[in-house]
Amino acid sequence: MREIIAGIFICLGVIVFVISVFGVFRLRYILNKIHSAALGDTLGLALIVIGLIVLQTEALQILKLFFIVLFFWISAPIATHMIAKLETLTNESYEERVKDK
Repeated sequence: MREIIAGIFICLGVIVFVISVFGVFRLRYILNKIHSAALGDTLGLALIVIGLIVLQTEALQILKLFFIVLFFWISAPIATHMIAKLETLTNESYEERVKDK
């Protein structure tokens, strides 16, 4: 039963990653691509790690997986913010695109 539940979570995580990758290739502007990638990898990683936690029996392994998610959830928004800030500061046509909408 644990394998079935873990498989469901892992498959859902992979589906979220696939949708995120599709969004990255489909969207036009870099800020939209960042948004799609950030939502996909945060939720996708969480679902996959939940599936792996269900499979684990030792508390130390579960703790390691928890710290992987925690580190990613702390570092990913910072990296995304830095990329978005760089894009808005260096892209000359960004302000024109914002005014048009």
